[in-house]
Amino acid sequence: MLAPTRIPTPSTARITMHKPAPTPPAPASRAPLRVVFQQPALAKYRVPVFRELASRPGIDLLVAYGNEQGIASVNPDGFQGVQVPIHDLDILGSRFRWHAAQYRFASRHKADVVVLSWSTRYLTLVPSILRARWNNVGTVLWGHGYSKAETRLRENSRGAIADFADAVLFYNHTTAQRFIDGGYTSPDRVFVALNTLDTTAIDRARALWQADPARLDAFRRQHNLSGPVVLFVSRLNADNRVDMLVQSAARMRQRLPNLKVVIVGSGPEEAALKSLAASSGLADAILFAGAVYDEADLAPYFLSASAFCYPVNIGLSLIHAMAYGLPVVTSDKMTAQNPEIEAFRQGINGLAYADGSVDAMADTLLSILTDSNHQRRLSQGAFDTVHQDFNISKMVDGMEAAIRFAASRRPTK
Repeated sequence: MLAPTRIPTPSTARITMHKPAPTPPAPASRAPLRVVFQQPALAKYRVPVFRELASRPGIDLLVAYGNEQGIASVNPDGFQGVQVPIHDLDILGSRFRWHAAQYRFASRHKADVVVLSWSTRYLTLVPSILRARWNNVGTVLWGHGYSKAETRLRENSRGAIADFADAVLFYNHTTAQRFIDGGYTSPDRVFVALNTLDTTAIDRARALWQADPARLDAFRRQHNLSGPVVLFVSRLNADNRVDMLVQSAARMRQRLPNLKVVIVGSGPEEAALKSLAASSGLADAILFAGAVYDEADLAPYFLSASAFCYPVNIGLSLIHAMAYGLPVVTSDKMTAQNPEIEAFRQGINGLAYADGSVDAMADTLLSILTDSNHQRRLSQGAFDTVHQDFNISKMVDGMEAAIRFAASRRPTK
């Protein structure tokens, strides 16, 4: 089991592993690599990633995606796609998956390299890897590389499965290095594609609102956001512990009477959170904005805030907030976070509070809200982190390197 790990300090936040230079693009006379990405769904935020990969010279991309519940699949745009249903199976009280796309495309007639979802719950995964090897098809396993509900059996099973593949592709360097240190594979087979968002729509929405300060001021007046603002944007699920943010608001209001906490999103905890706010006397301090999906409508909330707080379980919301230049406050327990936590750099683009402590959360937020110079430094650090290090081009660089390595491992027939 992975030992609990605290969020790295800036000096250890990113682990660099030696990588051979990516294989140069294939000559025009050589057929492009036929690459099939198998995914449980085609989420909207993944479309720019696959479009960028498909644009790379020598890559002929097909995404075979399923119909995973809770994720709305969109149409392919800039690449080929085909939907193949996923079947969930309950075996002895555990959920497993059967995705025929994994096995179907592990054939030399259909692909040169397949990139498969790396989860021990796929019953089709090992047979697909074996079929790919038999058919001389390169294999890449792409996934988190860990589970929040990790067990020794699950960890060892994941490592054993990886041993059959040509390459493994992680969401961040920290988990990749931990996998190597655990002795599960050799460093040359490990690749990283830092998970991120396409910031094009964010940058466009931010620029439009900033170019019209009178409109932004009117929005702030309409929603009573003239004072310090703390923002949360995501699903209102119990795992995200938004109740801690509500509780911390009561403590922060003692120092900042005009504080506003804005909660954008909906979910199963919405009614309970509104009840908690009312019973805590915070009806005027907390704005429940509901679910907002359009970036142009989200932008003024981000641009009106001084800090973004995601109590725990943060993922791509970290990238979203930092793309607007918002410092992020979250738990210091790394194993309670998603892989995107690697973008977090303590004291550079955000601050971590002692996990589980409402008082620590309040004090950490206040240190930003009451010090404008500190807030500006963290804000610049957040903006720079995303736009310099966590962008789509660099993410796809990692994918392409893994794909070309896997292709090179399969002898030409």
